[in-house]
Amino acid sequence: MEKNETALASDLKILTGEEGSRKGTSSPVRSRTSGPEGLSMVPNPEVPEKAVRRTFSAEYKRRILREAEACKEPGQLGALLRREGLYSSNLTTWRRQAEEGTLEALSPKKRGPIKRRPDPSRRRIAELEKENRKLNHKLKQTELIIEAQKKIAQILQTPLDPDGETNS
Repeated sequence: MEKNETALASDLKILTGEEGSRKGTSSPVRSRTSGPEGLSMVPNPEVPEKAVRRTFSAEYKRRILREAEACKEPGQLGALLRREGLYSSNLTTWRRQAEEGTLEALSPKKRGPIKRRPDPSRRRIAELEKENRKLNHKLKQTELIIEAQKKIAQILQTPLDPDGETNS
């Protein structure tokens, strides 16, 4: 009896391509969307690719709070939360915000860094710094030209006259 079971098991391994240390190039078990070594590459349908942050409008929050207040029998509140896909912590947070009495607390908050308006004085400072760099560049060019004129006058042995007249 034991020999028959082992013979059947070995026949099954041969048929499915599991016998031996090497794997065959074509296996009847592999699927069409298989990757390396026959692993399935089908994504899990229960997990979203990228989580999306849910935001709720103030009107929606008010409606859910009214419905939650109307729940009197045991299990109604849980059914409401399951139906809407909410957590009890959402309800607690919204109740606290409603008690504070601010409508803004019920609307979704904008996330991320606070965008500030550009300061007009900063723009003016940037313009002045740019102009300052430009004028400094022109000044250096002018100084180089004057130095070159002095050297040329020295080589030619002609005196430079600030009035533009020559001494003869």
